[in-house]
Amino acid sequence: MENNKSFLWPEGILIALLALGGVFSLAFMMLLRPNTSEAQSRQNIDVKDVAANVGTQQRIEKLKAAMFTSWQQEAQTKGLSYAVPSRFQGAIIEEAKLTQGEKVIALTFDDGPWPDTTEQVLDILKSNNIKGTFFVVGQNLKNYPEIGKKIVTEGHVIANHTWHHWYHFFNQQAAAFEIDRTTDLIYQITGAKTNLFRPPGGNLHNGLSAYAKGQKYAVIMWSADSTDYKLPTVPKLINNVIKDSKPGGIVLMHDGGGNRSRTVQALPEIISNFRKQGYRFVTIPELLEIEDKGQKLLANKKQ
Repeated sequence: MENNKSFLWPEGILIALLALGGVFSLAFMMLLRPNTSEAQSRQNIDVKDVAANVGTQQRIEKLKAAMFTSWQQEAQTKGLSYAVPSRFQGAIIEEAKLTQGEKVIALTFDDGPWPDTTEQVLDILKSNNIKGTFFVVGQNLKNYPEIGKKIVTEGHVIANHTWHHWYHFFNQQAAAFEIDRTTDLIYQITGAKTNLFRPPGGNLHNGLSAYAKGQKYAVIMWSADSTDYKLPTVPKLINNVIKDSKPGGIVLMHDGGGNRSRTVQALPEIISNFRKQGYRFVTIPELLEIEDKGQKLLANKKQ
């Protein structure tokens, strides 16, 4: 019996050890299983996060598109057409003839939209609470539509300066292409309709202005030329503007078409100088409206 007991005891220990090992193995496997499950959960979470991010981005893009569409519709509903009084439709205007002695002046900028420079001009005008008039080149607007939108959304007037900014002679069909295509693009991008036109170089005899007048555009020239396209020094540029300016005047400057860094440098001083003289800044449609009201008031007094 003693021998049997001595044989069976180690066997019991062995069985116990095997059982204990099985328990540890099972426990170890159970410990591993949660890790696997956690990894799967993390993978599922990551997939959900990516899907959520994609969905959020899509919703943002849809919202942006809806907001712009809404803005265009609002612009059209409000009549953002820069309509000018009928007396100026088909006319050439170099300045406004004021009867009330009001010191107003219009700052105009040609040849944009242009990278960097146009936005610098916009920032200066914004910081001074001034609205200007921008005569844009169609192909530049096509290349930089966001800048064109910014011009209008910040309350400035956008106007037509042809598609190519060419100087040669245009027959009626070519002139129609240059002007109509630009006006159409302005409307498509900004929601604004314009009947303001400025011929490149101020050329009134190459077919463009004749077509514009026939289409009832107001052909806007200028009374004070900065000559910034000739790249004068900043003091000279400032003097060019100030010396020829008077109430009702239209100032010609450029935000595009080349290096306009000197225009950007001169603009704050030009604004400051005008304000010291008591001037108020207006857009071209506002300027023409002031003249029209003055003329009507004068006519009523004569009756």
